[in-house]
Amino acid sequence: MNAKPPAPGLPRPDEPRESAPHDGHSTPRTAADLPPAGSFDALGLPPELTTAMADLGVREPFPIQAATLPEALAGRDVLGRARTGSGKTLAFGLALLVRTAGRRADAKRPLALVLVPTRELAQQVGDALAPYAQVLGVRLATVVGGLSINRQSALLRAGADVVIATPGRLVDLVSRRDCHLDRVRITVLDEADQMCDLGFLPQVSEILGQVRPDGQRLLFSATLDRAVDQLVRDWLDDPLLVSVDRAEGSVATMEHHVLNVHPADKYATATEIAARDGRVLMFLDTKAGVDRFTRHLRASGVRAAALHSGKSQPQRTHTLAQFKEGEITVLVATNVAARGIHVEALDLVVNVDPPADAKDYLHRGGRTARAGQSGNVVTLVTPGQRRDVNRMMSDAGIRPTVTQVRSGEERLTALTGAKRPPAEARATGGNAPFRGLGTRPGRPAKESRKAAEARRTAEARAAARVRKGR
Repeated sequence: MNAKPPAPGLPRPDEPRESAPHDGHSTPRTAADLPPAGSFDALGLPPELTTAMADLGVREPFPIQAATLPEALAGRDVLGRARTGSGKTLAFGLALLVRTAGRRADAKRPLALVLVPTRELAQQVGDALAPYAQVLGVRLATVVGGLSINRQSALLRAGADVVIATPGRLVDLVSRRDCHLDRVRITVLDEADQMCDLGFLPQVSEILGQVRPDGQRLLFSATLDRAVDQLVRDWLDDPLLVSVDRAEGSVATMEHHVLNVHPADKYATATEIAARDGRVLMFLDTKAGVDRFTRHLRASGVRAAALHSGKSQPQRTHTLAQFKEGEITVLVATNVAARGIHVEALDLVVNVDPPADAKDYLHRGGRTARAGQSGNVVTLVTPGQRRDVNRMMSDAGIRPTVTQVRSGEERLTALTGAKRPPAEARATGGNAPFRGLGTRPGRPAKESRKAAEARRTAEARAAARVRKGR
């Protein structure tokens, strides 16, 4: 099937790039400098695209979309600062698709490229753009690690107009000569800060050095720190700067809670939160800790699954699908899930282990309160972690509600919906300890001093064993 021609008046990717008028500004403008747009029709998108969007219920642009689309469509470089869940996928995706429509890529030579840090985000971007790509006759290909590189090579040989890729897999394909980047005229860097954090900066720079030097660059990031600033200075030409959120801080519809817990009671508290009604995303520091806690939740009757980089890509894809469809109610993850997961109506994120810094905290929390919905972020904090967590919250521009809690308390239930896990509720009426992960209240009232001391020692050792896995 032949691709549809680009909308009238919109430059094609192989035409000389002309920036939109800058009104004499020598510095990049912000969203406040741009007129508001109440509909996608006003942003210059072709009618067939806006019709398809309306059919899918996408009618009013988010701020990042209204601010960036007109000049991105005109071919100008864009530097967008926006939190996850703010609508930036369509902000860059619609411009990329419209400017690519009407062209056909040769075998192994795509016309546009989207670089993302994780496999999950690559899949999410592909899914989000697929219906609009079909309308415009643009062929997409997603290439990520963990899946057959030979199948991905076949997709590129068949001709892919737009490639969505993780840096490592794309570099592998280029080194095998299965992909050539010399005709890429539009390059998107999505979640640029995490790509830098994960050590992809050399690969990203290598890739950008192979695309057309006169091409368009669209860079989106939640933060604009030093590594991202280096990318901007090296590869973007007089970009439009659009910042729809503060560099720090949180969404107005998101609540932040710090729950101070005793170390021996931490995992009992986390288990009761996991047993709540509704879905919850829980973060731990390490793969071993995730697997151990997931096994414990399952033994407690909670429908839980683990997600981390030690799982194969098919396993990760299947687990995410189960979580989105409600087959499992608890997703236990490392930071691999902090970006690239979009789940409708996810109202609770729990940091069982506090994140290392403000950036990680904001990205973990960004899985909830997306697209204007409400959500809660809960962080379990032991006494030895309080100082670091206070500093992290301050760096993130967040003033959380701080509460001292214990498992089994009504206060915990009121804040998180926590309740006894099914297996325990069926057992001894709440008197049984959590195996190897701390305990909860409800033991028999009479306990000798020696027995109590032995119990506390055992609990502390159990909690230490879990922490040691990190």
